[in-house]
Amino acid sequence: MPDRYDAMPFESAPPRPGPEPEPALDAASPARSLARLAEQVVRSTPGCCGATATAHTGSDPAEGTTAVTHPDLSALVAVQWEDGDGPVPQALRTGRPAGSDDLLLDDRWPGYRARALEMGLRSGAALPYRRGGLTLTVTVHGFRPRPLEETVLCPAALLGDLAATGLARDLCHRAALAETEQLRYAMRSRPVVDQACGIVMYVLGCDAQEAFDLLRGISQHTNRKLSDLAAALVRTRGHGMEQELQRFRERARRP
Repeated sequence: MPDRYDAMPFESAPPRPGPEPEPALDAASPARSLARLAEQVVRSTPGCCGATATAHTGSDPAEGTTAVTHPDLSALVAVQWEDGDGPVPQALRTGRPAGSDDLLLDDRWPGYRARALEMGLRSGAALPYRRGGLTLTVTVHGFRPRPLEETVLCPAALLGDLAATGLARDLCHRAALAETEQLRYAMRSRPVVDQACGIVMYVLGCDAQEAFDLLRGISQHTNRKLSDLAAALVRTRGHGMEQELQRFRERARRP
């Protein structure tokens, strides 16, 4: 059965009256946050009997985080990852909503369809959201037929949009904090690295660039942090390490 929604672009649901729901996701605890999002979708969407939510930042969505409102829905997500087919994989491939108005009349996705009908489900629609390197999906399930257009305009769409934006923002914030901490560490360790380079220059009679490249090579070869290696070299003032430094230098110069 052809999918007449393949070309339908995804847009956020129009604003609804009443207080705006808060973003449901927290980058520090994605599993718990996704579970909360799925529960909010069920509570706020008429005719929804269950919901699933997935989020990933890598190339393989199956290795991301998944939350379901009922244990049986885990198998429904799993069969889609195994087959590489179903509303969620299709939504991820196209970046557009994908689903079935009535699974009894829809012959696509045989593995997903069979499993869903066994559970008594008649409709299901996956809504995708991409924010930078984050991809999130919300799937709305129903015991009765439901047009995909109706799901696109239901509260679940707004919740998913807000949650994806919130999680992407939190991920960027946490990444910025991690980068800042790395820079602080680098600044704290820079003086001792410079001292170690000076010792290597004195021992081997090389220039500053070769000394730094040599220390970095030793760090990678011995699986030690550059700052730790430099600190050890400074503590000993290079005594007892002359032969080792010379050996690594010769190895580095080999073609």
